[in-house]
Amino acid sequence: VTVCDPVMGDKWNGEGSMYVPEDLLPVYRDKVVPVADIITPNQFEAELLTGRKIRTEKEALEVMDMLHAMGPETVVITSSDLQAPLGNDYLIALGSHRKTKADGTKVTQRIRVESPKVDAVFVGTGDLFAAMLLAWTHKHPNNLKVACEKTVSAMQHVLQRTIKTAKAQAGEGNKPNSAQLELRMVQSRKDIENPEIIVKATVL
Repeated sequence: VTVCDPVMGDKWNGEGSMYVPEDLLPVYRDKVVPVADIITPNQFEAELLTGRKIRTEKEALEVMDMLHAMGPETVVITSSDLQAPLGNDYLIALGSHRKTKADGTKVTQRIRVESPKVDAVFVGTGDLFAAMLLAWTHKHPNNLKVACEKTVSAMQHVLQRTIKTAKAQAGEGNKPNSAQLELRMVQSRKDIENPEIIVKATVL
């Protein structure tokens, strides 16, 4: 099973920008994504790959259909600037799993996950997300809802432990630096192996 996180760019204050050379876009779109089983773009990367803007959840689902058509069975838009039903303190991720049954018909399962925003900049969250999603979709091959709940819950456990430790190291009133915000992976081993579900997914 191949997972591709098409790392190309992100949005800051609503404006998207690439942090890799633009000539990487056709390589991802035409060569890498078609051979991947699972892809984990953020909203900006999903828009780049399809040439479609996402302003609503409906448009996001249409973009995920376009990404399925390129090859991958599982598409997860890991973060978006869509309005979360739970409010502004939550970040929306959307997932779609398309399976072709023996008779040739396609079955699609779609989910939405709303996770609490964490006010810090971390390095490596995309890598952790892709790795966890690979592991949990392997354990739950036909249940994207459970796989995403376990992935996002594990992420929350790691991020909360990281921010708590970083704040303690920085001291009261000080903003933690990037070294202090290094993900507490080893310390979170139990949460990674068997996460308590603290984030639920909604089936769309």
